[in-house]
Amino acid sequence: MLKLRSSCVRSAAALLSPAAAAAQPRARLSTGSQQQHSTFYEFRTYCIRPDQNAAFLKLTNEQIHLRTAHSELIGYWSVEYGSLNQVFHIWKYDSYSKRAAVRAALAQDPSWLSNYISKAMPMLTSQYNEVTYLVPWSHLKKPPQDGGVYELITLQMRPGGPAVWGEAFHAAVSARDAPGYGKLVGAFHNEFGPLNRVHSLWWFESADRRAELRRKSHTDPRVVAAVRNSVNYLDHQENKLMFPCSFSPLK
Repeated sequence: MLKLRSSCVRSAAALLSPAAAAAQPRARLSTGSQQQHSTFYEFRTYCIRPDQNAAFLKLTNEQIHLRTAHSELIGYWSVEYGSLNQVFHIWKYDSYSKRAAVRAALAQDPSWLSNYISKAMPMLTSQYNEVTYLVPWSHLKKPPQDGGVYELITLQMRPGGPAVWGEAFHAAVSARDAPGYGKLVGAFHNEFGPLNRVHSLWWFESADRRAELRRKSHTDPRVVAAVRNSVNYLDHQENKLMFPCSFSPLK
């Protein structure tokens, strides 16, 4: 039979002691600031047949009320630069069970099915959705006025989660937001879809104003330093400049 030394026995006993355990460093299972609420935002991107783009937007403008009767639409945009013949929209849900109930109700809504779905689906080439949460330090904001353009910046970060790149992402966004190089509408973190993906949604008075502010930010040492640091954690980036549709709550 193996015999344990008394010193080993005492060490094992100390590890089992609550006081000793509290004093020991603990592995952190958290990968960053945790969500404190159940509200999430579904990002939906539709690619439209080039010859059907105008017809799709007209149909959606006429029938979107059938869809918004079931859940809250945050914004609906037509992509102008970055992707062609594409629309992007954001829907808000308080829980996954609420979203499931909405989808079930839509599947049984004859007006929605006959007046919109049966006509819209042949106009599309693909649909894509992502489930996102606002990052804990961001709040959804409305632009100071209607009109203008929106920029959606999507960053695919390296694996590891916010514990690895969260502070760098926060610093890069804050460096642009605080001095007014655009108005931050919201910053989001993927829950479903590609993981380690974050989005920042910005508003500008116009595309020319956006270009002007972009050039100005490139001469700001704070912005340059923050962006350079965040790039260390970046795999790739995609930018889209979008115009809000006439029926979009965010104008």
